[in-house]
Amino acid sequence: MQNKETMLIVLKLLGSIALLIYGMKVMSEALQKMAGPGLRHLLGAMTTNRLSGVATGALVTVAVQSSAATTVMTVSFVNAALLTLSQAISIIMGANIGTTMSAWIMSAGFSFNVTNLVWPAFFIGIILIQLGKHRYIGDFLFGLSFLLFALGMLRQTGIEMDLGNKPEVVNFFASFDSGSYLTILLFLLIGTILTCIAQSSAALMAITMVLCSTGAISIYQGIALVMGENIGTTLTANLAAMSANTQARRAAMAHLLFNVFGVLWVLAVFYPFVRLVCRIVGLDPEAGAVEQTRLTFALATFHTGFNVINTALLIGFIPQIEKIVCKIVKPKKNEEEDEFRLQYIKTGIMKTPEISILQAQKEIVVFGEKMEKMYQLVNELYSASDERFLKLFERIKKYEDLSDRMENEIGRYLGEVSDSHLSDDSKEKIRSMIRQIGELESVGDSFYNIARILRRKHDNKIVFTKTQDEGANEMISLAGAALHQMNVTLGGKRDEQSLTLSQELENKINARRFALKQQNLENLDKREYSYDSGNVFNDLVTECEKTGDYIMNVVEARLGASRTSMNPAAVK
Repeated sequence: MQNKETMLIVLKLLGSIALLIYGMKVMSEALQKMAGPGLRHLLGAMTTNRLSGVATGALVTVAVQSSAATTVMTVSFVNAALLTLSQAISIIMGANIGTTMSAWIMSAGFSFNVTNLVWPAFFIGIILIQLGKHRYIGDFLFGLSFLLFALGMLRQTGIEMDLGNKPEVVNFFASFDSGSYLTILLFLLIGTILTCIAQSSAALMAITMVLCSTGAISIYQGIALVMGENIGTTLTANLAAMSANTQARRAAMAHLLFNVFGVLWVLAVFYPFVRLVCRIVGLDPEAGAVEQTRLTFALATFHTGFNVINTALLIGFIPQIEKIVCKIVKPKKNEEEDEFRLQYIKTGIMKTPEISILQAQKEIVVFGEKMEKMYQLVNELYSASDERFLKLFERIKKYEDLSDRMENEIGRYLGEVSDSHLSDDSKEKIRSMIRQIGELESVGDSFYNIARILRRKHDNKIVFTKTQDEGANEMISLAGAALHQMNVTLGGKRDEQSLTLSQELENKINARRFALKQQNLENLDKREYSYDSGNVFNDLVTECEKTGDYIMNVVEARLGASRTSMNPAAVK
């Protein structure tokens, strides 16, 4: 009978923790859906300085009730170059403060029976979900209800466990001397490992409160577990950043360093600091029988104090933290040049519209340079060995994604600038730039299409004849020459540039396209190579010609020209 009761209590404990994690997840996801894309703009617009970055991180984390969600979202924005590394560090600092709200909610849940609040929340939530109009609010209420219900179950299970009156449990934890730093380090390590495994600092905080409130462990051991949870929770962001770019991995590493530094200074003043926290909540840490509410409040107070003081200590050293993580996390080979990072456009409050337009044009020049790098990879792919082919193809695919993101971000920025009061000349420049980035994105798509054609050739083991090789190389080289001239035009002063060179290259591309396609038909009739080989060659020539068209469109957009204003003979 005793064994059955023990098993039931263990199952209730595990089930309550699972329900707590699920409730936090549902509530967090519902809040994020309600916020929608506004979160990205909030993070960008409110991180103009360190203090606003910290405040933003704290507010967003309180709103979504998940520091993991905020840090992972921040890392993903750094990966997409929507946030700088220094902005991300300040947001992560704020997220550590915001996450302490969860500890206070749990502390309140252990202070009184919150399950009575659950039933009306469930009822209202299901109505809102069924109506559909306010579904996300209903999802949030369901998540909150699960969370409160789990806290109530944990509180009740803790009472039933009565660990403080079980000699074997008391003696086990009593064997660890709370006055020894070795014990504190051991519990810190346990907290770190368990949080890494559970991937939820909230769940471990709940377990810590159960153990403390039932008298199984001392407040010193409980706070050591909380410190370990602060380190373990950084694993989420680091895992999210593993497949991301260098800047994203650096942001995740900054999160780890921030929390490790906090743990180190707390360890240096551990016992005085814990006694100060206990004094604030009116708790005697040396007393045998302690009121349950004060213990949970002491844990929540420590959690908040730890993160607030840690942020106050480090907020002035964000540039130094940035330098340290840059030294620790080195870019992988080729990654620095492949990653997407806006160099001139900064998120946040803009300067004058004229300066903003200049920044956007500089960013378009960088866009063009990225496309020239993509071309070099495509050119290399044509004659790449089997071992190198797939790696090159994947890099080209990344550049295609990069071109999409650059178009979106520069376009969004230009849209914000266009909302200002602009002169007619400035409006015309914005229209021109919007057309430029659209055509540059098409250049990226076209290069990726060429890479896909070459992959088809590679996978089907098609070998071109000498004639085909010469024709393909000529078309690819002409596209490269046109792209280089396009970048000269983008980087120079508008009134000093001319369409002439670009138009000559465009005419050459068109003429060679026509000649090579005719030659291909004749060679197929003569059975000089297979139909599959001829088809791949034809597609490659056609796509190179399309690339030339997109490149020419960029030049025309930059110079304010159009095909109808050019020599009719030059128009296809």
